[in-house]
Amino acid sequence: MSHAAVPLAGALILGRSKLSLPVIATGLFFAMVPDADVVGFGFGIDYADSWGHRGATHSLVFAAAAALFATAVLRPKRFGVVTLFLFVSMASHGLLDMLTNGGLGVALYWPFDTARHFAPHTPIAVSPIGISDFISDRGIKVLYSEAIWIWIPLTLIAAVGFGIRKRMS
Repeated sequence: MSHAAVPLAGALILGRSKLSLPVIATGLFFAMVPDADVVGFGFGIDYADSWGHRGATHSLVFAAAAALFATAVLRPKRFGVVTLFLFVSMASHGLLDMLTNGGLGVALYWPFDTARHFAPHTPIAVSPIGISDFISDRGIKVLYSEAIWIWIPLTLIAAVGFGIRKRMS
């Protein structure tokens, strides 16, 4: 759920004059959708496969293609701002996953590089796959970790950005 923090912060910083509700909703959806790749487990797709978990759907190319497609469908007045907002919303998923301390890493540069990558510093506790595992002591540790490393910093950034936007208007 913490992946939604990025488009929420972006929406607060940019405001409704630049982003419509459908664009904001799409950004929230885009922030979460890369993890839909877990359905591949049910079809025999291996975690380490290019289309496995944290593979192609977590890449910058996938985020760019999805952002361009969605912007074309939404047809906003501010094409560039909306495309960038949607790209950042989805690309942030893979970037945040690179900060976690578990899994196989992220195929951020797919299809040019199929290797999985982590950030040099991995302070965020990796979230378990599945809701039953999330409601546990480990799940509480993940929520605490995400509050410290995602929600608090993005709340501060959004508050500063919101304040600057309000002063400028």
